[in-house]
Amino acid sequence: MRMLNSTSSAVIYFILGAFVDVGRWRYLCFLITAVLYLIIVAVNVLLIAVICVKRSLHEPMFLLLCSLFVNELYGSSGLFPFLLVQILSDLHTVSAPLCFLQIFCLYSYVNTEFCNLALMSYDRYLAICCPLQYRAVMTLHKVAVVIILTWLYSFVKFLITLLLTVRLTLCGNVLNSTICRNYLVVNLACSDTSVNNIYGLFGTIITVLVPLLPILYSYSQILGVVLSGSKQTRQKAVNTCVPHLASLLNFSFGCLFESLQSRFDMVSIPSGLRIIMSLYFVILQSLLNPIMYGMNLTKIRNACKQLLLTSDPGVYARLLPECIWSPGSTTRDST
Repeated sequence: MRMLNSTSSAVIYFILGAFVDVGRWRYLCFLITAVLYLIIVAVNVLLIAVICVKRSLHEPMFLLLCSLFVNELYGSSGLFPFLLVQILSDLHTVSAPLCFLQIFCLYSYVNTEFCNLALMSYDRYLAICCPLQYRAVMTLHKVAVVIILTWLYSFVKFLITLLLTVRLTLCGNVLNSTICRNYLVVNLACSDTSVNNIYGLFGTIITVLVPLLPILYSYSQILGVVLSGSKQTRQKAVNTCVPHLASLLNFSFGCLFESLQSRFDMVSIPSGLRIIMSLYFVILQSLLNPIMYGMNLTKIRNACKQLLLTSDPGVYARLLPECIWSPGSTTRDST
């Protein structure tokens, strides 16, 4: 593989060294990946539209879900178009600007996902442990402001990361990966990377700890209610928390494997499995969340049936005027 010489001051493109040549299976892999991407887009767009259109879903919990589904679209769009191009390409190269754009999209996606899951855990805590305070604390206005701040925080945090990386002088252009990773780009630098390493370590700690603390607190309190409450209370807690916990554990596992693969030599693992696992944290999460929440929450499930199975075209015209967030009922979902 071609390496830049040590006198190079700028990298025009990167070579993705971990891609496996699929040969005659190329078009089948392309078709499967494209169908998978279309499914992810379709289910997430459907649920975003349903939450927006149905006035009965204009509640804090569903606004948080809407933010989660938007983030799934954002993250998958930072991966799949790039991946589709690479599958059809003979030379697995990517221009430096596109590589940096993918780094920004995927890293900010991860941070926003963790923050969304933390906000949802706090919502569950208030709904189960402090139901009388729920309406006062979780107003639509407050939730919308927090969601906007979460997205801005993620964008600013990783814009700084990207600016610190772009300023480096690189002495190589081969990334042993299937996607662009900031850690691998920094490792190619022949200039001082101490600022990048310090900020990267600090950023990783913040990315994990900021969402983890409210999640641990929320579920410790919920666990106390589950252990001391009635059978009906325990059932309600289990029904509302299981999808969130499944989403959290799935995403944490995917990110952990991605982090380990970026920093350690994992040549003992078959290359095909390494590729699948490196993309797991985006692909499965983007599929799991809309299907799990769409199937599990009665209001969303019924709203989807109403929109998809209705034979009256006038129902869409009647529902469109409702596509404005209103501080209506905050009645909790019944599963």
